[in-house]
Amino acid sequence: MSEYRIKGQQGEYEVVIGLEVHAQVTSNAKLFSGAATAFGAEPNTQVSLVDAAMPGMLPVPNKECIRQAVRTGMAIDAQINKWSRFDRKNYFYADLPQGYQISQLYHPLVGEGEVEVSPDEKNPDKTKTIGVERIHVEQDAGKLMHDQHPTMSYVDLNRCGVALMEIVSKPDMRSPAEAGAYLRKLRSILRYVGSCDGNMEEGSMRADVNVSVRKPGEELGTRTETKNVNSVRFVQQVIEHEAKRQVKAIESGEGVSQETRLFDVAKGVTRPLRSKEDAHDYRYFPDPDLLPLELDDAFLAECRESLPELPDAKLKRYEDLGITPYNAAVLTAEVETAKWFDRLLDAGAEAKAASNWANSVLPGILNAKDIDFSDARNTPEASAEILAMVDKGEISKGQAKEVMELYLDEGGTPAEVVEKHGMKQTSDTGAIEAEIDKVLEANADKVEQYKGGKEQLFGFFVGQTMKAMRGQANPQVVNQILRAKLDG
Repeated sequence: MSEYRIKGQQGEYEVVIGLEVHAQVTSNAKLFSGAATAFGAEPNTQVSLVDAAMPGMLPVPNKECIRQAVRTGMAIDAQINKWSRFDRKNYFYADLPQGYQISQLYHPLVGEGEVEVSPDEKNPDKTKTIGVERIHVEQDAGKLMHDQHPTMSYVDLNRCGVALMEIVSKPDMRSPAEAGAYLRKLRSILRYVGSCDGNMEEGSMRADVNVSVRKPGEELGTRTETKNVNSVRFVQQVIEHEAKRQVKAIESGEGVSQETRLFDVAKGVTRPLRSKEDAHDYRYFPDPDLLPLELDDAFLAECRESLPELPDAKLKRYEDLGITPYNAAVLTAEVETAKWFDRLLDAGAEAKAASNWANSVLPGILNAKDIDFSDARNTPEASAEILAMVDKGEISKGQAKEVMELYLDEGGTPAEVVEKHGMKQTSDTGAIEAEIDKVLEANADKVEQYKGGKEQLFGFFVGQTMKAMRGQANPQVVNQILRAKLDG
């Protein structure tokens, strides 16, 4: 149970949150036409006669869009409805030429499912299940531009008719952290499935944020809906602001109105957009140009068989390999990282050492060199080669970092880097013992202090020996010989 509360003058309030996520379906064509869907194309270059609602044009459902929505439903263990239907949502859309939206209110393609989230990133074992009420498929509208001309507005219909999945959660979230965790997990699942690229900056995933407040244990309060929020951070800001605003409105006697609001990113506040319509205001009715969707068992079986290993299953597999829950959570959060890590394991790297390398060492190296994780030079095979050299005692853990840096700068292979720079670690006990003797002789006063009880000086002797051997001595051998000489 979340402890997140809003403190008012009349006590504490609980916030109740539901999200309606619009996710653009990954498809080369629109939901009801063959027009392309590429992002960033010149305005009005991806518009078919169907999208433009020319007389006599009839919509034809895109099978790939339906397939992707079904696969998404299966990925959240949702009910898949073998019979569903498209309705017309009658509403004035200045950027949707047909003047109504084709959606699925009464008979959605996907029914109830659930998503397990970890609201506390530092404690991934603490989870909460968020219910999903439905996923329905609908078409997107175009885009109006009011800032291109002093007296005219322009319209770009490229997005008009693009397929969206509207993923409607139950009002199960009780804090901004839970909402953020849900949105991140949902985005991760979509990207694993490949049904949406999850790119919130390009608008292919955005959320309508439903917020209400109540005294703990009381009936649900009146909710507001803030439209088209396009980042996890903004969603959390909307919740924080809206919850405080509603508490203030309730305690002042003004009350909360059921309305649609927009988020002012610059000021971090929400503002009224319009009063909230009910379903009957949209005069829904079955679309007469589209037959109901009927899915057969073979199609559903193909959808299920095409699903990849999903984040929760992958996380459990990593934990079973001995990787800590935190490291496993980080590695599975992004599908590209997980694929990279699987290749690292396939190349023979030991799981626990590989997870520490991928989460703790490698990011620092890449950040320092301003190299993206997806850079072609950052191959998992190179990391596997370096970890193998550490495992064999050919280089130290400290040298591994240096080898990776040189490899990124100079190319070749990590083994060639080690050879070229003479970095190979030595376990030659004779050479190491000779250097240790020199170090002890040069620091006789500290040897006396160590023998007098100042045991922390042991690290000093190790460091001096490693320095004398330019970091190439096997640390285990150094430790063994030093112990024998100092404590023996």
